[in-house]
Amino acid sequence: MSLLTTSVGSFPKPGYLTKARAQHSRDEIPDEALRALEEQATKEWIAFQEDLGIDILVDGEQYRGDMATYFAENLEGCEVSGLVRSYGNRYYKKPVVTGELRREGPITVDWWRWAQGLTTRPLKGMLTGPYTMMDWSFNEHYASREDLALAFAKVLHQEAKDLEAAGARVIQIDEPALSTRTDELDLVVKALGAVTRGLSAKTITHTCYGDYDRVFPYFNKLPVDQIDLEMSNSGLDLLDRFRRDPLKKEIAFGVIDVHTHVVETEPQVRERIERALEFFAPDKLYVDPDCGLKTRTVEEAKEKLRVMVNATRAVREARGLR
Repeated sequence: MSLLTTSVGSFPKPGYLTKARAQHSRDEIPDEALRALEEQATKEWIAFQEDLGIDILVDGEQYRGDMATYFAENLEGCEVSGLVRSYGNRYYKKPVVTGELRREGPITVDWWRWAQGLTTRPLKGMLTGPYTMMDWSFNEHYASREDLALAFAKVLHQEAKDLEAAGARVIQIDEPALSTRTDELDLVVKALGAVTRGLSAKTITHTCYGDYDRVFPYFNKLPVDQIDLEMSNSGLDLLDRFRRDPLKKEIAFGVIDVHTHVVETEPQVRERIERALEFFAPDKLYVDPDCGLKTRTVEEAKEKLRVMVNATRAVREARGLR
């Protein structure tokens, strides 16, 4: 099938779960009560995606907080700081690496296996990439940034292998920090390759909101099958570059701006998809939001996804795609 639809990873948490997570942090409700509500929210999001007709699903990360903190909390050699400002009014608890990084056991596999059991459609395994984990952490143990990135890569490779063994056919390794320091792009490639080495599952890396023009020469070097890019928030300005320097991989093309409360119209999204098809074959082009939708309200996220799917269907029908 051509023009497959998917999502980047996170969805907003419903009010009942946000309240429960706050109560849990104050020891007002037990672990099992929180887990039950996380499962309820995950079921609701998977059912919504299925009803909408999205092709490759995500679990919505209802059991995760920040994408870096979640992994730090589950690794030996890591602690978590107080709140640190990320951007705007967004804050996260920054990981602090105090010793050798080790995994006691799988971190995401049990959740992935449980959530995949709710659907017959493929469900992505979701990891935060080694470069981003390194860049977003305080390093109090390793001799260099490279050493820390490769230490994260080692444990994330173990996690990826366990996801694949559990049946994951698609594994996404998020690298939003990819363009933070363009002098370290060779390290991004090296660390990401250490995670994806030997995997037979489809591998994806997602990145967003960076200086794409400077990063562009490295897109084809990234050791993954697909690159997932924010495109709409930047006005599709990368397309002219793709005309000169074609991407040799699949692309997941962001057609929904996740940093606005405004819900796009179907004609707007359809036009973005048609523009993308000027540069990418339909079987190499995946349609998704620019980034995770967790910063939107539940209703905004649902409406944005509904517009995305309806616009994609319209393009498929107009072009006779299957």
